[in-house]
Amino acid sequence: MSDRPVALITGGSRGLGAAVARALAPAYDLILGGRGGGKLDEICKELDARPFPVELTEITQRDVEGLGRIDLLVHSAGVVTLGAVGETPIRVWRETFEVNVFAVAELTRLLLPSLRAAKGQVVLVNSGAGRNANPDWGSYAASKWALRAYADVLRQEEPELRVTTVYPGRIDTDMQRGVRRQEGGDYEPHRYLKAESVAKAVVAAVTAPADAHLTEVVVRPR
Repeated sequence: MSDRPVALITGGSRGLGAAVARALAPAYDLILGGRGGGKLDEICKELDARPFPVELTEITQRDVEGLGRIDLLVHSAGVVTLGAVGETPIRVWRETFEVNVFAVAELTRLLLPSLRAAKGQVVLVNSGAGRNANPDWGSYAASKWALRAYADVLRQEEPELRVTTVYPGRIDTDMQRGVRRQEGGDYEPHRYLKAESVAKAVVAAVTAPADAHLTEVVVRPR
C-alpha cells in the first residue's frame, strides 16, 4: 500500500478532469471517475491510476465500497445544454441538475466518512455561470448557483474539511466545443483558458499550507 494521499477525480477521462489528474499525479495516488471506455483506460494507464467507471447519477453505497482511503475529492464532471427558458423542457433541467448537483451531493455524502477520517479536501469545479447568469444559460447557471450554495453549506457543516469552489472562465476542452456548436459561433481556443492553467489553480488550493483555506478561486482568461 502506498503512503501517498489519494485523490478521486470525477470526469477524469478528458478535459479539465484529465488535466487535474496529470497535475496531481506527482503527489497523489489517483482514482479517476468516468463512464468507462477507451479514454478512461488510456489515462489510467498513463498515470498508473485506478479506474472508477460509474454512472454518477445512479451512484450507490456499493459503488464506493472498496475505494479505501480518500484524502481529496475533485468534482469535475458536468453537462451543459443551452436554450432560452421558454424553450427548455423539464427533461433538460432534470438532467443538468442530476449531473451537476445531485450526483455531487450524493457522491460527497457517500465519501464523507473517508474524507472526515483524512481531514481531507473537496474541490468543486463550478463556472463563471455560477457567479453571473446570462440568457440561454438558465438551466446550467441555476445548477451552478445551486452547486455554489452546496459548497458553502458543506464548508460550514464540515469544518474539519477544506472545501474549495473553483470558478473558471471558458476552457479549451471538448465540452467548450460543444457549447460553441450550440451557440452557433466559431471555436476560438486562443480566447479560452488552457485546461492545464485551471488545473494549476486547483493544485494551488489543494497544496495551500495547513493554516490556509482557499474557499473560492476565480480564474479568468487574460
